[in-house]
Amino acid sequence: MELVRHNPAEGVYPATDDYVHAMEVRGAGRLLFVAGTMGLDPAGKPGAGLAEQLTLIWSNIRAILASADMGVDNIVRLTSYLRDPAYAEANAAARTVALGGRRVPTTAIVATTLDSDWLVEIEVIAAG
Repeated sequence: MELVRHNPAEGVYPATDDYVHAMEVRGAGRLLFVAGTMGLDPAGKPGAGLAEQLTLIWSNIRAILASADMGVDNIVRLTSYLRDPAYAEANAAARTVALGGRRVPTTAIVATTLDSDWLVEIEVIAAG
């Protein structure tokens, strides 16, 4: 599988350092669509705060990816649903760490989550 980043220098605003405008996936044999994943522990209890929930989210995403014999390097698209716009910076920092600095197309949306204790929800698309 080959991943080709597309970040045009003209005709569109510049991407920031933590994402790319588009990712072309060549030669992938599988696609995995991961539902919105919350910062819940194995018992279904939300983490105590934003930092703990982001840690749990990425742990949960890794477990889901592993069940398909994939890892975070297989992520080709990511959408974050933030309960508050103030969470954007921490979410971007956690994503950057989780992906080891690898940039993928991302979108962050401010939304009301189904449970007020869920501060962030992240869905990903992975290819392998």
